[in-house]
Amino acid sequence: MAGSAVVTALKALFLVLGCFMVATLIYTIAVDGLPFRSDLLTPWMAATLVDYYINVVPLAAWVWYKESNFFSALLWTVLLICLGSVTTCFYILLQFLKLSPQESSQDPIYHVLLRHSSKDGMEQKKQHFPVIIARITFIALGGLMLVTLLYTIFTNGSPFRKELLTPWMTATLIDFYINVVALSVWVAYKESSWLSAFVWIFLLICSGSISTCAYIVRELFQLSSLDPLYFVLFNSGYRAENRYERTSA
Repeated sequence: MAGSAVVTALKALFLVLGCFMVATLIYTIAVDGLPFRSDLLTPWMAATLVDYYINVVPLAAWVWYKESNFFSALLWTVLLICLGSVTTCFYILLQFLKLSPQESSQDPIYHVLLRHSSKDGMEQKKQHFPVIIARITFIALGGLMLVTLLYTIFTNGSPFRKELLTPWMTATLIDFYINVVALSVWVAYKESSWLSAFVWIFLLICSGSISTCAYIVRELFQLSSLDPLYFVLFNSGYRAENRYERTSA
């Protein structure tokens, strides 16, 4: 019953957030026109977009893991880039709708994260992206965001200024933080204590993709270089169980 309640709550959450983002986009276009204008690309808008798209990287990586078909993975990635958190919300909602009643009642987030062809408990035979390369990638992305943030502060001052909060900046921030909600659900699932989950979610809210990258790098360093990369999606209990099964097989 607890699992089913979680599924219902998360379905409702992502449906509401997706619809809210659609309404935000329609309203912003109506009051401020289309976003494809050079006057909108201020230094802080550019920094926000870098922050935003770095957070899209782990979501896109999960989509590529989940989708067994190259073209469907490519299509969802393009939609993530173009429509942002609208795609995030409806993709996650779709994964919850695909759960069987048994999966909904038994660790639903685990089953949503897991690739469909892996639900028989067998390890995937497809080629895994090396853990070491993933570590380097997210360290580089976190470094890029840190440099971008420092450069923008030094050249354009503090972001906490009223004139920066244009309609499209507001819409971009809403888009950004809806993706943060999705990442926060994942962090809450992975962390064994509510305190550590709260700290990481607070950091995600305050420092954006810098904390996203730091969290993912921390989790990647808990994997061995021989582990499949998708192990990073799951909590330590899952990893320990699967390592034992692989060694004893």
